[in-house]
Amino acid sequence: MALAFVVGCGAGLGAVVFRWLVNTFTELFSGHADYSAATALGNPRVPWLGVWFVLVAPSIGGALYGPLVDRFAREARGHGVPEVMYAVAQRDGRIPPRVTVIKALASALCIGSGGSVGREGPIVQIGAALGSTAGRLLRVPEGRMRSLVACGAAGGIAATFNAPLAGVFFAMELILRDFTVESFGFVVLSSVTASVVGRSALGDAPFLRLPAFHVDHPVQYLMFAGLGLLAGVAGTAFSGVLYRIEDLCDKVWRGPEWLRPAAGGVVLGGVLLVLPQLYGVGYPVLENAVDGRYVVGFLLALLVGKILATSLTIGIGGSGGVFAPSLFIGAMLGAAYGVGLQHLVTPGVSGASGAYALVGMGAVFAAASRAPITAVVVLFELTGEYSIILPLMLAIVLATLTARVLSKDSIYTLKLRRRGIDLDARAEHGPFATVPVREVVEALPSPLPASMPVGDAVPILSRSPHGALPVVGADGTYRGTITARAAAEALTEEETRRLTVDDLTELPSPITADMTILQALSILVSAPGTGLPVLDERRTAPVGWLTHQRVLQAVHAPAPAQAA
Repeated sequence: MALAFVVGCGAGLGAVVFRWLVNTFTELFSGHADYSAATALGNPRVPWLGVWFVLVAPSIGGALYGPLVDRFAREARGHGVPEVMYAVAQRDGRIPPRVTVIKALASALCIGSGGSVGREGPIVQIGAALGSTAGRLLRVPEGRMRSLVACGAAGGIAATFNAPLAGVFFAMELILRDFTVESFGFVVLSSVTASVVGRSALGDAPFLRLPAFHVDHPVQYLMFAGLGLLAGVAGTAFSGVLYRIEDLCDKVWRGPEWLRPAAGGVVLGGVLLVLPQLYGVGYPVLENAVDGRYVVGFLLALLVGKILATSLTIGIGGSGGVFAPSLFIGAMLGAAYGVGLQHLVTPGVSGASGAYALVGMGAVFAAASRAPITAVVVLFELTGEYSIILPLMLAIVLATLTARVLSKDSIYTLKLRRRGIDLDARAEHGPFATVPVREVVEALPSPLPASMPVGDAVPILSRSPHGALPVVGADGTYRGTITARAAAEALTEEETRRLTVDDLTELPSPITADMTILQALSILVSAPGTGLPVLDERRTAPVGWLTHQRVLQAVHAPAPAQAA
């Protein structure tokens, strides 16, 4: 309980500092407190650029946070919550302490320079890293470590949204993915503490100033149900587009990773030039949509634009959350739906468009995250309107079910599954699914240069116990493996003298140090030799060697294998 209190204080202070950083960098890059609310204006610090400064700002920001993330904490790239979920589920809550500082700086720079992402994902990762660091310093048991990580995540959400209940259910539903009495007590204490700290520094004003709405006619429940179905499609589409654009960016970019955000910032700037309302988090634009200040066409343009801008920000290597963008997308969808209904049926029956915008916010978030309880609680705390709860619950349930039919994974778990990580594998395979490859890896055999003649490589391969050796280029970059079998077959050819190691190099499916043994085994069993190289997380350099024998040791004698 004492640690939960301390972590809550730390998460609350972290949220305050992070919001200050975001506000400072936004003012620095745009010249406005929130440029999304000051569209069609230039940066007063560079008036000669006019509105065209948005083409430059994301690139400058990317040039600053790109090297920072690439050099010190690659975990800080992206939206953050999946990394926390993975740390709790399969790494016993271990998160490197440096993530706290790097994530705060990188995300603040990204959002301040125009990145169309949210503040909530970063503060979850910052708070979780604080909780993990506290647990590691005091060497708490693994179960308590996970609880402290959840305490940090809950505190971050509570302090950011001024919503302690939302912080609790976010941590329990998404981070711990379990409800136990002990963990619930810890998380509640941390969330309340962080909320008090946040309110002391940031004030007790509501996070969003939303008007009061209520259901005017029973027929509206059918209309809210239809919105729930549409929100399920929109939430799933947001997740799908996000990772497709990320794949496209991976395919197109061939330069160094630290330069990627700066180069991609030009493309993001082009989107912001067309729709400057997408600059940063965009909460003022969300409030305007709820107030009914936009026409249907513009609302739909903002919806599509937000999906594109957020996906681009993440795809080019930006750092920020997808929580706020999902609320933004839901508000645009709901507002457009409500305005459309007013043209199709009488306003007395359809009701105010703002009510649909509020419900759309919760429904799209629930569809994207598969966290319906959190979605209900967040919107209830933001509005304080009990009358909105019934249509909200109806739409959220239908949106979640629709999303489940369309896709197995949420926007968070899909990122992990694409890396070969299944959070549910722990229950099926026990500790076998949780041991990372880095803990059982052997020393790397001396790699062969790609330019070495095959004749010179044959004696080395004949003495190797592995039947294969790694191959590297002149710059040390991993090229693949060469097997003794391939070399032996080459000896039968007359052109052997002209062959180099590079000519016989094969590129097997990569095994990385952050994979679990369960994931690596499916690759290892199809290897031509008795082992394969283990690559770093960027898949550019070999850092060790994994053999079948080493896997068996880890399965049948986990403690000695991990100690080794």
